[in-house]
Amino acid sequence: MTRIAFIGLGIMGSPMAVHLARAGHDVVGFNRTPEKTAPLVAAGGRAAPSVREAVRGAEVVMTMLPDSPDVEEVLGGDDGVLAHAERGALLVDFSTIRPDVTQDLAGRARERGLAFLDAPVSGGEAGAKDAALSIMVGGEPADFAAARPLLDVVGKTVVHVGPSGSGQTVKAANQLMVAAHIQALAEATVFLEAYGVDVDAAFEVLGGGLAGSKVLTQKKANMRDRSFDPGFRLQLHHKDLGIVQAAAREAGVITPVGALVGQLVGSLVAQGHGTLDHSALLKGVEQLSGRQSD
Repeated sequence: MTRIAFIGLGIMGSPMAVHLARAGHDVVGFNRTPEKTAPLVAAGGRAAPSVREAVRGAEVVMTMLPDSPDVEEVLGGDDGVLAHAERGALLVDFSTIRPDVTQDLAGRARERGLAFLDAPVSGGEAGAKDAALSIMVGGEPADFAAARPLLDVVGKTVVHVGPSGSGQTVKAANQLMVAAHIQALAEATVFLEAYGVDVDAAFEVLGGGLAGSKVLTQKKANMRDRSFDPGFRLQLHHKDLGIVQAAAREAGVITPVGALVGQLVGSLVAQGHGTLDHSALLKGVEQLSGRQSD
């Protein structure tokens, strides 16, 4: 049994913390919205009133937060994790943030006698609920080895990809590929419908060929039914594509498809659709095609 502090119990963090508690670990959760600790408590975990109380005595501190400023505040603030975590504790950040922010936080953690892993995840809400996430981990190999049994509780594909910041770099590439795939699926859906094709039949045969992908498998029902309840919100993908563009510019890499799909996502966010699932890229294709649905 490991004493774990889990900070950030939203769409992703809550089921992850629940899995850890059900696996027999002592999990203490904190969330800015206290009622979101309820599923963890129901699974045998505990709720803390503050970050300071959550990390007290914790061997491992895990965070799942929306953006770089949130992670910087929760970890580096005056009342944050770095100020109150036990010396020797292992910090595991599941958030998707800028690689340079991760590298800075990792350095500050080491100065305080703490280990640090950046471990962003892919798989969305379904992956979190099914403990089937793909986890790309940056940091020291020994720290990865220590964290691996816990990561295996919440993830299906867990890979150490390099030193601090590498996990975030791989996640940025993941978000670029996912956005491009979803946009292509959205365009294909509107194209098929325009010709009166049986979309379910088309998806079945496309899924059996080179066009098949997890994006097609997981998002085809959203496209067919226009069901955009968030598994991963457009506003978060917009943030992630901004990370891609900034990091690519820093490295001198040109990503024209990433830039285009970033603008398409940004357009939908600007129209007030940011809380919809990223499969709502379909709405943008419909608008551009003059085929808007309700």
